[in-house]
Amino acid sequence: MPFPDELGPAVAVVEYDVKWPLEFEHLAGRLHAAVGDRAVAIDHIGSTSVPGLAAKNCIDAQIRVTELATDLIDLLESAGFRCRPEPWNRTETSYGQACEKLVFAPPVGERATNVHVRITTGPNTRYALLFRDYLRADGAARVAWGAFKQRLAQSVPDLFDYGQIKAPATDVLMIAAERWSRTTNWAF
Repeated sequence: MPFPDELGPAVAVVEYDVKWPLEFEHLAGRLHAAVGDRAVAIDHIGSTSVPGLAAKNCIDAQIRVTELATDLIDLLESAGFRCRPEPWNRTETSYGQACEKLVFAPPVGERATNVHVRITTGPNTRYALLFRDYLRADGAARVAWGAFKQRLAQSVPDLFDYGQIKAPATDVLMIAAERWSRTTNWAF
């Protein structure tokens, strides 16, 4: 859930913005400065990482780590990022397996961002990367997914409700992504 300073108008899904990769690179540099070599990798994930895909104007980054140690919270909070406290921002289920994670909001007043910290070998890490790579590779799926999100945002403007409806639809999309991963021998 958003922090009070993040509350705004209804959910809006906008056309792809060519500035999103550059904004991610700036964010990734700040994240690397905050966590240093604790990051195995810092990935641009989510819809803003897919050229041509309509998305909410919120950059999603994934920090891959070997362990979710509590000092990561201190490191990121020292850089101004705010740890999201909700249970669903601490655990998520991917491929039927409960996976620990951390999610951080941006510093107050900065652009909309979600920073996901996940174990590098976790199924939830794989899920995020497969989502991105599949939609980058399959133009028809990318167009259909963007159109779905735009229609959903117009019908369901509440962020929580939007997310609750989109989650099972994402699982359906990921069935096709899994098929694609097997036929292309995709690996992360």
